[in-house]
Amino acid sequence: MKRRVVITGGSVICALGDEWLQILTSLKAKKNHIRYMKEWERYKDMNTMLACPVDFTMPDYPRKRTRGLGRVGQLALVSTEKALAGFNPGDPVFKSGRMGVAFGSSMGSIEPLLDFYSMLVMDDVKKITATSYIKAMPQTCAANIGVIFGLTGRLISTNTACTSSSQAIGFAYETIRNGIQDVMIAGGAEELSPMDAAVFDTLFAASTKNDSPDKTPAAYDKNRDGLVIGEGAGALILEEYEHAIKRGALIIAEIAGFATNTDGMHITSPNRATQGEVMRLSLKDAQLDPQAIGYVNTHGTATVSGDIAESWATYDVFQRPVPVSTIKNYIGHTLGACGVIEAWISVNMMKEKWFCPNINLTDIDPETAPLDYITGDGMDINTEYVMSNNFAFGGINTSLIFRNIS
Repeated sequence: MKRRVVITGGSVICALGDEWLQILTSLKAKKNHIRYMKEWERYKDMNTMLACPVDFTMPDYPRKRTRGLGRVGQLALVSTEKALAGFNPGDPVFKSGRMGVAFGSSMGSIEPLLDFYSMLVMDDVKKITATSYIKAMPQTCAANIGVIFGLTGRLISTNTACTSSSQAIGFAYETIRNGIQDVMIAGGAEELSPMDAAVFDTLFAASTKNDSPDKTPAAYDKNRDGLVIGEGAGALILEEYEHAIKRGALIIAEIAGFATNTDGMHITSPNRATQGEVMRLSLKDAQLDPQAIGYVNTHGTATVSGDIAESWATYDVFQRPVPVSTIKNYIGHTLGACGVIEAWISVNMMKEKWFCPNINLTDIDPETAPLDYITGDGMDINTEYVMSNNFAFGGINTSLIFRNIS
């Protein structure tokens, strides 16, 4: 018998804020947080100068605890510690082997990689330290979280670009549901890097509205011109239902369904058919009819091909103008962190019975599907279920369904 999996803690760090009331206020203000990156002017031939950095300062932790953390690891640690607020630090579950971590990012920290680059071009290893690799390795977030919190259960490192943290949530959910663990820390993080912006710039997929950062990204708008890179982190505490009840935990929501699949066709071009299929598989896992979903949080990157494929995939599944909106118009694309940030915001909007509008959407692209693109002051929706979808380079697709049980 499959076990029920609930969310008993959560936290995000993003440009909207790091507490729900602060995030809600920011969403209702209907303003984005994109800014012009003057420091990027040094990069010749890069067209985009836009990003969404986070105002983040690492708290004063003992150096022994954090010396293996680059910025991405620091973001992951702080979001995880806040999410774990409902646990006593001495709780025996941490070292029981029944608590694990699933955490991802597109890559580790960039700065320590330059130390290795220096070795290769300067023929000198003096910049390499004992922690250079620890900060740069792909599993830096998951591994450091495991060590810092003394976890002895499973460790899953999901490094699948824009689906890193949604896969982490999904795999953690499956691990608990199948009886392998009782508690999992699940999430993702991403530090801001001009390298990430350059990746999309070379694909002509990054916004170049450098003179009007408040107007972009503009997912689903006819005049959109691409995505904007952001940064952030988030962590959810997933727990087996009876385990949560026994310890008197506050249950925030339930994970009702999850699915992930791959396109098997192209590394960077989205595929409508397999995107739709991952939503169907998630509904099947949740044993739900599409009519049960009251809102869909879309990946919504503001690229032309991405918006069109995703909107039609969504319509193929729901066959109705289901209400949709994207968080990326507010904070840009946080890559490995977007899945958990968007999941946590979606869950809280579901509990609030209010869903944010698509800011910067003034002229809906006629090539997109006939969905209910939320605009204006947002939409009041009382629903038991919401869906949150993410898609990544490599043709990786994820779909999560959350249930309001409080």
